[in-house]
Amino acid sequence: MKLQQLLSYVRRAIDDYKLIDDEDKIAIGISGGKDSLTLLYALSSLRRFYPKKFSVCAITIDLGFENLNLDKITALCEELNVEYTVVKTDIAQIVFDERKEKNPCSLCAKMRKGALNDAIKKLGCNKVAYAHHKDDVVETMLLSLLFEGRFHTFSPITYLDRMDVTVIRPLIYVEEADIIGFVNKNNLPVVKSPCPADGNTKREYVHQLLKQLNQEHHGVKNRMFTAICTGEINGFRDIPASAHIRKKSRKDTNGSES
Repeated sequence: MKLQQLLSYVRRAIDDYKLIDDEDKIAIGISGGKDSLTLLYALSSLRRFYPKKFSVCAITIDLGFENLNLDKITALCEELNVEYTVVKTDIAQIVFDERKEKNPCSLCAKMRKGALNDAIKKLGCNKVAYAHHKDDVVETMLLSLLFEGRFHTFSPITYLDRMDVTVIRPLIYVEEADIIGFVNKNNLPVVKSPCPADGNTKREYVHQLLKQLNQEHHGVKNRMFTAICTGEINGFRDIPASAHIRKKSRKDTNGSES
């Protein structure tokens, strides 16, 4: 996927759900993965010509694993002229060594989000952009449906009244396969997660399930996304332009650009 196409999806989501206002200072949570780096690239590029003027900064919460190297991400932020902050924490030690959590993801996510929110406020940001894409929207709905018994997913925009911060998700119209193509095309410096629990979760199970369903029944992912948008849940709404429908079929299922 080319930058122009990525920006088209991102701008459409921003316009549809009014994600950005004039004078916003938007923090981007950078995990080092493909999604957050794509979001960083998109918003840093969009700010140059979007009608509403906004600024961005990047934040990484260092969980305390020893083998995390952020040098290339630091260089990318310098290239994009984006302020980059790394917050060092002892979250890994607390979760894995002290608490010895059997299911570490929940506590880790809570502590990581708390550290991110503190950094956001210190930097004077009024919004934070999460890198959830279309596949994440559908996977979260399936997780909720299968394991909680409710039709639910996260919203494109959420105001956190306790923090006085608004969460936005500009990648909700972008498919994961397109992100993989964009990262490969632009040689973005993806950093593999050093977490020992990475890839061994219910979300990974649902991720593989959705992938299988979409291969066996082409278009099922888009139909699920449409059901979310027309189901009047959690801030989603049906967009007349049908931005969430991919009309072009994808023959390549291995994540490369079509």
